[in-house]
Amino acid sequence: MGSTSGHSSSENAGSNSAGVGRRDLIKRSAALGLIAVPTMGFLSACATGGGGGNENKETKAPGKTSAKNPLGVEKGAPLEAFIFKGGLGDQYAKDAEADYGKTYGVTVKHTGTQQVGPKLTPRFAGGNPPDVIDNSGADHLDMNKLSTQGQLQDLNALLEAASIDDASKKVKDTIHPSTIEKGKHGDVFDVLYYAFTIYGTWYSQKLLDDKGWEYPKTLDDMVKLCGEIKKEGIAPWTYAGKYPYYVHFNLFAQIAKIGGMDGWIAIDNLEPNAWTSNDAVKQVVEHYEELAAKKYFLQGSQGLTHIQSQTAWNKGKAVFIPNGSWVENESAPTTPKDFGMAVGALFDGGSGDKMPHGTLRGEPSEPYIVASKGKNPEGGMELLRIMLSKKHAQNFATKVKSLTCVVGATDGMTLSPGLASASKVFKEAGENLISLQLQEWYPALTDEKIGGLTSQLLTGDLKAADWIKKTQAYCDAVAKDDSVKKFKRTA
Repeated sequence: MGSTSGHSSSENAGSNSAGVGRRDLIKRSAALGLIAVPTMGFLSACATGGGGGNENKETKAPGKTSAKNPLGVEKGAPLEAFIFKGGLGDQYAKDAEADYGKTYGVTVKHTGTQQVGPKLTPRFAGGNPPDVIDNSGADHLDMNKLSTQGQLQDLNALLEAASIDDASKKVKDTIHPSTIEKGKHGDVFDVLYYAFTIYGTWYSQKLLDDKGWEYPKTLDDMVKLCGEIKKEGIAPWTYAGKYPYYVHFNLFAQIAKIGGMDGWIAIDNLEPNAWTSNDAVKQVVEHYEELAAKKYFLQGSQGLTHIQSQTAWNKGKAVFIPNGSWVENESAPTTPKDFGMAVGALFDGGSGDKMPHGTLRGEPSEPYIVASKGKNPEGGMELLRIMLSKKHAQNFATKVKSLTCVVGATDGMTLSPGLASASKVFKEAGENLISLQLQEWYPALTDEKIGGLTSQLLTGDLKAADWIKKTQAYCDAVAKDDSVKKFKRTA
């Protein structure tokens, strides 16, 4: 997802009193408590974080600043970058590093890897971390722990620095506001989510056009269309059954769309009866129960990885797949040239929906951090400032077919089909964007516990009522578990 393979997993209109972290696929634990260990295997680009304190936060005083060097970067000082190399690759980062090198007279030491946590845990413990890190993938570092330990650089200086494209604008004025909310631990902004992921129901526009089908507007319309699709000998849906939390990208957001953000925030906050008392939960989970009962999922989907399900979808074995906007780049090797990859917004549940038609789940993703105890934190922030220029935001869009947090960076560009579609629904949604935290804050809960229930739901082995009852029980257990750090969201 934004990252798992480079997706960007991951993406935030909400604020959070405890600080917000990011993404979706992972179980935290392991060596020194810094690594988030994968529970279900590798996903390309998702990442997570969370809230926490900032005790013992250490920052270094900048060197001499100037209009062109607002962060006081020392020329000739070495800089080391550690970049997650998944579905997004790492060439976009190398391109930014090259520009950094030209300006500051150094060759950036670059490492591209899918094992950020295992490789960097001992370095953080030893006091010699790299300067800037793309902390994504299943084996990412636990940013809650790092922030609490004072290992993350306060990035406020970056936000207040002049943007590269327009010295009259600060960096903070060029990026999506949710990027700042998402990147805070407490009151400190210490994570830059560089990408912006659009989640939704993905499909082939060519296939719909060829068959005379229209993307459904409502849940009922979807069920009707699935019936027509099945008659044509095609499976309506497939999904990454090995990682059923992919289905949550849509299922959770659909609940928030119909029931409203207040109801979802109660779920994020692990409030009693948050699932069982929310009518939208019942409506949405029963919708999935119906899809399963009518056998609208590709046979065998429960055993597929994210790559295998995307390949089946690309080959026309299924019409729809729940995913994030990293899917275009990740599935490119098997996508037909005329596929017409597209993404649709969330479905309407009925006239009582709390959020309007066109509402979309879109969130910042791909977390970049700067090590406060690295040798060159100013240089790390400067590399991020370069990446936040229009030039490099556009380079990212071109190379990996994904949006960045830089507002309007792709305006006027010729975009790939999937990215063009994601950009279109993003603009149409306006402020009706949904950002969720449960999967970010409590990945073991959502990805293992609830994910296991979802797997049973989609194979028809669990009824909706039991899914809801057991999900509430799992959440209640976490709420009562003092060993699990809790977070609270207010909006």
